[in-house]
Amino acid sequence: MATDRRASWLKGVLDLLVLACLTEEESYGYEIARRLEEAGLGTIRGGTLYPVLNRLEEAGLLDAEFRAAERGPGRRYYRLTDAGTAVLREQGAAWAEFHRLVGEHLANGLTGGPAGGPTEGGPTA
Repeated sequence: MATDRRASWLKGVLDLLVLACLTEEESYGYEIARRLEEAGLGTIRGGTLYPVLNRLEEAGLLDAEFRAAERGPGRRYYRLTDAGTAVLREQGAAWAEFHRLVGEHLANGLTGGPAGGPTEGGPTA
């Protein structure tokens, strides 16, 4: 399997990554994309990021405010809501557990360890 699967993996966790980018301070789309790229997650284009931001805003997880700029175009700034913080905590913990289970399964496969059935307490499908 020579295909790079990182783009597919990123789609599954991008909402959480965007929420996590906004825990410290508000920000705008380009800056969020830049921070994710600097974190080693690759280039996230506007056609991918802005629908995520809109979806999170519509779900009440982000608040947004348009601000005019002295020079150049204005920017839409996003900040995490209390509901967004709660979702980040809940779903972030669920993602971390899923990541742990996947890591264990892959490690078992790489070392020739047990890799038959599901991990105790883990998903079966």
